Amino acid sequence: MAEQTQTISDRIQQKLDELTRAERQLALSILENYPASGLGPLSSLAKDANVSVPTVARMVQKLGYKGYPDFQAELREELRAKAKDPISKHDTWAESAPSGHLLNRFTDAVIENIRLTLGQIDPEAFDAACAMVANQDSHLFIVGGRITHTLADYLFMHMQVIRPHLTHVDTGSNTWPHYLLNVQKGDVFVIFDIRRYENNTLKLAELAHARGARIVLFTDQWRSPVHHLAEICLSCRIIAPSAWDSSTTILLLVETMISSVQSLNWSGTKQRMEALEDMFDQTKLFRKFT
Repeated sequence: MAEQTQTISDRIQQKLDELTRAERQLALSILENYPASGLGPLSSLAKDANVSVPTVARMVQKLGYKGYPDFQAELREELRAKAKDPISKHDTWAESAPSGHLLNRFTDAVIENIRLTLGQIDPEAFDAACAMVANQDSHLFIVGGRITHTLADYLFMHMQVIRPHLTHVDTGSNTWPHYLLNVQKGDVFVIFDIRRYENNTLKLAELAHARGARIVLFTDQWRSPVHHLAEICLSCRIIAPSAWDSSTTILLLVETMISSVQSLNWSGTKQRMEALEDMFDQTKLFRKFT
């Protein structure tokens, strides 16, 4: 069966403005511990949200489900999708792959990922995340995982040019707790974590949060457990016809963030760029043709 491109969380967020006060209270309760909150009996969900059983039934129907069992069935599918390993991902696509060259199929999937991601990203939240990253009064920590370290490397390299006071944290090393010794209240962590979410990344986020750090999270449509700690969560679609997830949409947001932070800090960034170019000239790192 093909993976769902829209999660129940997406549906809830899209419908929030149409819900009654009690239904909104229920929706926010579901999102607070999503997706586990919806896996128990209907009566337990109603009790946890302090609403009536009929309120749960009405909201589930507003989300497009015939009833609570259908709602739960899709939640379970989401949990299975979150836990998929590369072989399972490949088999899913191999079974349902449409005709046509892989270049076209992969491109179509990526374009759909971008369309769906941009459709649900809050521009104000994104701008706020960029402002947090640009704030030079706070130390910036950038954290990636086994696969996402390449995205963290990319962001870190650009931020080195744009601003001072930043650190790249390698959670693959057993020395990563050392970095937390210097964390001050108000420091900013940009964390990358997509499905097969990493225990080290979650533990680092918990310890950083406990020390008063603010977290910007880049994650997938199912959302890393770190989202419970994040001040801003940027969820991206990552499904592709491959044994591996696609990072294209995350990279799009990262490059947009780089552009925004560069503009916010342009005066200082320009000086740093000029100094860096002078060092490049002295070291003859790059060829010149003029």
